[in-house]
Amino acid sequence: MKLSRPVVCSIVVAVMVAAPAFAALGGDSASVQADLLKMKGALRITSTAAYTVHEITTSYGTVVREYLSPADKVFAVSWRGPVIPDLRQMLGGYYGQFEQAASAPHVGGHRHLAVEQPGLVVQSSGRMRAFSGRAWAPELLPQNFSVSDIN
Repeated sequence: MKLSRPVVCSIVVAVMVAAPAFAALGGDSASVQADLLKMKGALRITSTAAYTVHEITTSYGTVVREYLSPADKVFAVSWRGPVIPDLRQMLGGYYGQFEQAASAPHVGGHRHLAVEQPGLVVQSSGRMRAFSGRAWAPELLPQNFSVSDIN
């Protein structure tokens, strides 16, 4: 069966519309609402002159913070709670780089993970019901921003 051009275009559009958009690392603020719905959480926004934090408290008690620059780019994410959020969702396009680096042997065993690549830094630790972590893209950090502010 040969599909006509309009049918193929309709399928492509339907798939693109149905695909979830997430405020992943490197993404923008327009997708925060999708994260909020996916995580079934409550949103709180805090702004400073240098950045904005979108804090989502999930239905299962994990707090996820997405840090947005004045250029409307998510430059960092952090999490704390009983469950690790979907890192594929949180890291977006950076996930492949993270996955490759995380699969290499590392110090700290299964409770601590530190990935430090030129374009990505991820720090994650924890045990059952007490996980925390943070990730950032160094090239996206706002000027004069300190990574110690990612909590």
